[in-house]
Amino acid sequence: MASDARTAYAAGKLEDARFAMQQMLQEIDLAVGKEILKLLPTKMADTGAANTTKDNVTAASGFIGVTIHREYGKGGFDTKTINLDVITNSPMTTSINAILSLPFIGAGGDQKIVKVNGYKALIQKNSDNGVDNYDLQLPLNNTLITLKAPGFTQDQVIKLASTIPVSDIAKLVQ
Repeated sequence: MASDARTAYAAGKLEDARFAMQQMLQEIDLAVGKEILKLLPTKMADTGAANTTKDNVTAASGFIGVTIHREYGKGGFDTKTINLDVITNSPMTTSINAILSLPFIGAGGDQKIVKVNGYKALIQKNSDNGVDNYDLQLPLNNTLITLKAPGFTQDQVIKLASTIPVSDIAKLVQ
């Protein structure tokens, strides 16, 4: 792909060169996403092992870089399922970083700033039919780690998040 970009550029075909470069960057994003997936825990809490059949790494050209998705638990109505997503070039990181930097903007009430492996994160309470659920969002530069664990308490969600190798992921996405 790099040679396609060079050839197109040398021939003055700038649109073709740009397209080849975008394709190359998308392939790099996919490779990074697959490496991140390898870093994610194979088990989280008592929900059981990761459901690797639902692992997914998707690259989208343009706005968002790559989305890495992993589920934990068996699913179904009688078991708890945890969803973990890592999204590079996430547009949400700016607003979450603003809340983390200036807590008076949005923290409080149903939102709380916590530390996970030395990194600031935002945990949010969502009530559904009288049941409190918690989502945790942890920004790393322009990458967002999101952990959704319905049926778990706030403290349990923070404990689950502490099993994520945040510093190793940060090294890959910088």
